[in-house]
Amino acid sequence: MAEAGRRPDVIDTAPAFSAVEAEALEDRFAGVPAPDMLRVVLGEMRGRIAAVSSFGAESAVLLHMVAAVDPATPVIFTDTGRMFPETLSYRDRLVEHLGLTNIRVFAPDAVRLAARDPSNERYAYDPDGCCEIRKVEPLTRALLPFDAWLSGRKGFQAGTRRALPRFEAEDGRLKLNPLADWRKPDLEAYFLRHDLPRHSLEAQGYPSIGCMPCTSPVRPGEDPRAGRWRGFDKIECGIHQVSSLGQR
Repeated sequence: MAEAGRRPDVIDTAPAFSAVEAEALEDRFAGVPAPDMLRVVLGEMRGRIAAVSSFGAESAVLLHMVAAVDPATPVIFTDTGRMFPETLSYRDRLVEHLGLTNIRVFAPDAVRLAARDPSNERYAYDPDGCCEIRKVEPLTRALLPFDAWLSGRKGFQAGTRRALPRFEAEDGRLKLNPLADWRKPDLEAYFLRHDLPRHSLEAQGYPSIGCMPCTSPVRPGEDPRAGRWRGFDKIECGIHQVSSLGQR
């Protein structure tokens, strides 16, 4: 049940979004296909919602759905300074292909980066700290104008994501995972049906693509994200709170 004073049939995030309201939206859109859900959400929250994309191996699916509703939807990309050149090329190609018109690129704070990672080698001994400087903090700045954001996470990507809901409340902001219940065959079928371009590293064994120093090919039978931060007890960059993944 939505909190008193809010209309349950209209998405309203002011002044802050609660877990109770996220659950109400989960129920409201239960069984509604992702493209239809996005059509409603982006319409009701125009100007207050952004998509966040890594422009990785599967990013084209969600971005295609967003572009089909409103190509002017803000799309945030955090350029950590350690991205694969192939990712930057794919970003530019996909933006042009989909006709996206509002790409917002955020980079690490130069002064803070120089102080905390002067050698560009923090990833090798403190990957959490590296991600915080290069990805978490820039995204925090990028999301300041928005009440909600779209994530491309899917439940099948890792064991920690299996219970992933489509709606979450995090730090008072609504986070949507429109593809939470999609499987790999669903994504492949969508790529084929809409003739979407692929990330060139995918064919080289990279189903999940982050920064160059912390991304390796995935072996047969491993989780799609097994190649991220290999050798460290680390499963997320810090943008997504692991503790919230078990909701519902």
